[in-house]
Amino acid sequence: MTEPILPRIRPEIAALPPYRQGKQAGADAFKLSSNENPFDPLPSVAEALRRTVPVNRYPDATAGALRARLGERYGVEPDAVHVAAGSVSILYQLIAAAASVGDEVIYAWRSFEAYPGIPLIAGATAVPVPLRADATHDLDAMADAVTDRTRAILVCTPNNPTGPIVTSSEFAAFVARVPADVLIILDEAYAEFVTADGAVDGLAERVFEEHPNVVVLRTFSKAFGLAGLRVGYAIGHPRVLDAARSTGIPLSVTSAAERAAIASLDAEAELRERVAVIVERRARLRDGLNAQGWDVPDAQGNFVWLPTGERTDEVAAAFVAADLIVRPFAGDGIRISVGEEESIARVLETAAALR
Repeated sequence: MTEPILPRIRPEIAALPPYRQGKQAGADAFKLSSNENPFDPLPSVAEALRRTVPVNRYPDATAGALRARLGERYGVEPDAVHVAAGSVSILYQLIAAAASVGDEVIYAWRSFEAYPGIPLIAGATAVPVPLRADATHDLDAMADAVTDRTRAILVCTPNNPTGPIVTSSEFAAFVARVPADVLIILDEAYAEFVTADGAVDGLAERVFEEHPNVVVLRTFSKAFGLAGLRVGYAIGHPRVLDAARSTGIPLSVTSAAERAAIASLDAEAELRERVAVIVERRARLRDGLNAQGWDVPDAQGNFVWLPTGERTDEVAAAFVAADLIVRPFAGDGIRISVGEEESIARVLETAAALR
């Protein structure tokens, strides 16, 4: 049978691997591959989902109620808030708005796995800058990489998948070096888990006010435990966020997601208690792995990083054999999400046997 003639696809897109989700886990395994919150939704959040509007009706395309609530929370007008189907959606929207053919987008590497493909899809050129030896952003090198073609820079803190933060002083010095017409996206998907002194907090420090080229991203997927509902938000200058709104897919935030996010904000004190439990488990996991001789970087998200290098496939296979579904990054390392209490001892036992 002759092969059908297919539409022409951009060569760079044809060569781009699709985003690879963390592997699903069987009934007896712990899924530690996607940085999900291991706790079930709070009763109040579940009740909000039950009371959502009928699914035969479109949601509010502006997510107006949630934007108003977030505006009150952070002391900004609703137009300075943008809500989309996860913060990764906003990343795509902002880069599509800022960069095109001939432009450049800078990011640290290794960082969030979606970063390399986002500028490529927009037609721009990706400019990865290696992390420092301690798995932190080299912001000086990233500032040095800025050219007259640079349109956007992605800064992930805590860095996914390695874990360390960018400090407030580092970020301030970095922003001062970057031209004011270059978009800086401060990706703080894991901000609620941070306990390190001196960490930048783009919302508490209101960096977007003094520097309108800075947009701060947050999500309800991680600390708030709404990964399956897909809702994230950005705070920044309204005109910058208007550009994101213009490139976004309309009606992408469901009514269920919006209501659950608002209910989560109402129950934030309870959710913070859960975050504290995850942080305590993270500390035990990190300290236990380091005591075994693993060189785990400072973990400030809801995950830890094992820099396994050439052993990555071997080590990941051993974890899977122990019913621990982790996230390998070939040739670099393994990210292990902080999961159920029962998973901690099994991770440590399996890791000890691999030393």
